[in-house]
Amino acid sequence: MSAGNIACIFKREFKVYFISPIAYVVIAIFLVLSGWFFFSTFFLYNQAQLRDFFSLLPIILAFIVPTVTMRLFSEEFSVGSYEVLVTLPVTSREIIAGKFLAATAFVAIMMAPTLSYAITTASMGDLDWGPVAGGYIGSIFLGGAFGAIGIFASSLTRNQIIAFIVGMVICVALTLIDKLLFFLPESLLGFLQYMGADYHFQNIARGILDSRDILYFASLIFIALYGAHLVVEGKK
Repeated sequence: MSAGNIACIFKREFKVYFISPIAYVVIAIFLVLSGWFFFSTFFLYNQAQLRDFFSLLPIILAFIVPTVTMRLFSEEFSVGSYEVLVTLPVTSREIIAGKFLAATAFVAIMMAPTLSYAITTASMGDLDWGPVAGGYIGSIFLGGAFGAIGIFASSLTRNQIIAFIVGMVICVALTLIDKLLFFLPESLLGFLQYMGADYHFQNIARGILDSRDILYFASLIFIALYGAHLVVEGKK
């Protein structure tokens, strides 16, 4: 793959986000939701920590990130611009990689204003910055994984709403699967807990970078993007 081609696709997609109003609407909704959840519990525990914010972040991202990715392929297929794109000297892998990096960068920018929560908390008490750094690192991994899933969902259909629903259902299922373990046989508990995105995110949010958690997110991203690659190649 050519880094130059990936960079061109990245710049194109990243610029499109901020040309349309959807980026600003998505960021505003995310900040309202995350801010409400953060400040509604902040003064209840009288502790300088962001644990509650990071505990709710995965379910918020499970709904928000698919809105960011739903147009990435669906819109291209719908308006016919993908046919023009594939006539250029770029491969489908480079297109997918560029779109994935743009979506992940958008999630990182969306998360940036929430650093004010950490600054506010630190000004009121002795904040442990280790879990805070872990939480933000984990949020990039989580946002990247959900972004890859959203790209896969977008590659399946021309309809952006269907792409959003499919991506959202998969992301929510991965977020909540370890919350439903008490309904399942004991023999499956270990496997299904490992499959939960929230389980691995919370491990990183404690401030400990475990290779198993990093491998989980890397594997999830690879599988989703490879699935998108197979679907896109099949549509040629």
